[in-house]
Amino acid sequence: MSEQEQLENRKRCVICHVRLRPETMPLTYCAGDIDIKEGEWVVVPTEHGIEVGQVVGKPITLELPEKSIPPFVERLATTSEIEDYYKNIEFEQSSWATCQELIDKLGLKMKLIRVECFFDKSKIIFFYSADGRVDFRELVKELVKRLRMRVEMRQIGIRHEAKLVGGIGCCGREICCTSFLTTFDSISIKMAKTQNLPLNPNKISGLCGRLLCCLTYEYETYKEMSQSLPSLGKACETPSGQGKVIRQNIFRQAVTVAMPDGSIVEYTIDELEGKKKEPKKDEFSLGEFGLDEIEAEEEKEDERAEKQKIEEKEISEPIKREEKQQPRQKSCAKRDKKKRPQKQRNKKQRAAKKKETGKKALNKKRKKEQDRDRNGKG
Repeated sequence: MSEQEQLENRKRCVICHVRLRPETMPLTYCAGDIDIKEGEWVVVPTEHGIEVGQVVGKPITLELPEKSIPPFVERLATTSEIEDYYKNIEFEQSSWATCQELIDKLGLKMKLIRVECFFDKSKIIFFYSADGRVDFRELVKELVKRLRMRVEMRQIGIRHEAKLVGGIGCCGREICCTSFLTTFDSISIKMAKTQNLPLNPNKISGLCGRLLCCLTYEYETYKEMSQSLPSLGKACETPSGQGKVIRQNIFRQAVTVAMPDGSIVEYTIDELEGKKKEPKKDEFSLGEFGLDEIEAEEEKEDERAEKQKIEEKEISEPIKREEKQQPRQKSCAKRDKKKRPQKQRNKKQRAAKKKETGKKALNKKRKKEQDRDRNGKG
């Protein structure tokens, strides 16, 4: 739906808060056409059926979309219904006493927290907490015999126990789960670290012994603002050198850095990223320089550029000549290297052949002499 359609579908309604039982969180209802004032008794629909409650605070007139309008108040309560309301509360108190008596008698390891009875007395619910599973079959049988109605045993956790019992938190106000929270979000110690809170269990835990529910309220804001800051304990480049981040200030967008010389300096993100406002080199302000001065500077720059080109040519010409000559010298040296080993090989081969021929000639002479001596003797 577009924004215009949502605005068109808004309706004007009177919102009031109704408390069904003492020391419980009030529920929100729409008064509709009924003229309701503070302190009046009304009949309202609930999960357990129709019940009687008392209006808390002054009703407020609001414009809400059709989907977000709360349930409507049935009607104003009669005197007999108000009397039944108080009788129901007395019955819940007596049922508490009987259930606690049976728990002690049976030796069950469970803690009774609250008893709620439907307004028409069709059913009664006993809320309890325990470390594990409890065999309460005998307990239910005894309760049904004494109370003469349907009995339900419902086990709850530590947080729900705090919600039902209520109390004052470390902030001095009524705990959130009793006053306005309807669901419990998952909470981790990481949320406390992100918000730079002391990791002391006594300071970040609620009455239930678990982490405070209010840690989730500002976690996303801290998470977004801390993304641009360097993390704690890591090296960080600063205008005066490299240092180590030891502290973060999320709201000021600054970090405290410990330098190698022992000094501690605080820098903002702009200073770390080098976002200081510096004048651009390509821009000239006419307030500091006149047009004549600008033209003179441009002429000087042109002359400098021409001189640089001439110097580069003078330097580059002899270098190019040397480069042209170098490959020829290298090629001649390569040829010489190739020829030298071939000549040496040829000389060695010739010398070896001469030695062989000389040896052969000597051997022939010796044989001839030996043959002559033999013939002469014979």
